[in-house]
Amino acid sequence: MMVFVLGFISQMLFFTRTLLQWILSERAQKVLSPTIYWVLSIIASYLFCIYGWLRNDFSILLGQIISYYIYIWNLNENGVWPKINIALKALLILTPILAIGFVLKNGNYFVTNFLSNNKIPLWLVIFGSLGQIIFTLRFVYQWIYSMRRKESLLPVGFWIISLVGSGIIATYGLIRLDPILILGQSVGFIAYTRNIVLYRKELKAI
Repeated sequence: MMVFVLGFISQMLFFTRTLLQWILSERAQKVLSPTIYWVLSIIASYLFCIYGWLRNDFSILLGQIISYYIYIWNLNENGVWPKINIALKALLILTPILAIGFVLKNGNYFVTNFLSNNKIPLWLVIFGSLGQIIFTLRFVYQWIYSMRRKESLLPVGFWIISLVGSGIIATYGLIRLDPILILGQSVGFIAYTRNIVLYRKELKAI
């Protein structure tokens, strides 16, 4: 039960970041990349990594580890990262690295509990991982797009990729009967779609 509570808290933080971004964008009538979005992202991602580990869910871990450091980059671009305590910075930076190191050092444990988990068929692990990879690629795209423009932005491609990846993850959650994944992905559809609509309005106004 406590594992699901942890997962629920992380998903609520993910949902809150999306909701706040949506509200702020609606007020401005254009798509924004607010600092609070990235602050909540790193907190939620940290907790969700722990949830995925406790659930022996490789696809969740894969998705979080890939996007984790992009959140930190965006925090730095928004001027938040330099203000964080050194000890907390070290904790945030090292935790995923230590997790990866544990996986590499304990290969048999990894294969047994993640890729060969009797509760999750291999095809489902691959399917879920595909959804997480696509969903995470939105942040890779966002990072490349923002790097080229030297500021933290959330472009329209980010939201399109979000819709595709979210659909696969929601399906994976339904198959696994995982209420945390189902809840987390379902509520995002509205915000993703709305941001695409706002982008279209911006283009028409130009």
